[in-house]
Amino acid sequence: MKRVTWPTKKELTKYTIVVSFTVIFIAIFFAIADYGIASLLNLITN
Repeated sequence: MKRVTWPTKKELTKYTIVVSFTVIFIAIFFAIADYGIASLLNLITN
């Protein structure tokens, strides 16, 4: 554990924000994709 370099508070905050925005972006992307595919399938089946 002597070689481990822990992130500073500033780095940790930055990384947390980047990860949070990435997760939110991917969730929104898949929600839109899911809605689009469901609408397309609904259009085809009706």
